[in-house]
Amino acid sequence: MAAQDQRPSVKDEETYQALRREGASKEKAARIANAQANSTMKPSKRGGHSGPYEAWSREDLYNRAREIGIDGRSRMNKSELVSALRNH
Repeated sequence: MAAQDQRPSVKDEETYQALRREGASKEKAARIANAQANSTMKPSKRGGHSGPYEAWSREDLYNRAREIGIDGRSRMNKSELVSALRNH
């Protein structure tokens, strides 16, 4: 049996891809792209900004990976944590 694509359903592919290039996780990019594609929702570009993962400390990345439930996080270095968070 072929492995299923783990990517969330996306209604606005262009917005999704732009957000992924900017470093947003798959989940976050899909959530924003779908909200913008829905005419009844009014997503705003304003709001909190935590900065790119590269600016986070390894400890902060580890804690976020723990919140999300990424396996193997204790053995990961900073760049591996960044990659795992972006692709969870």
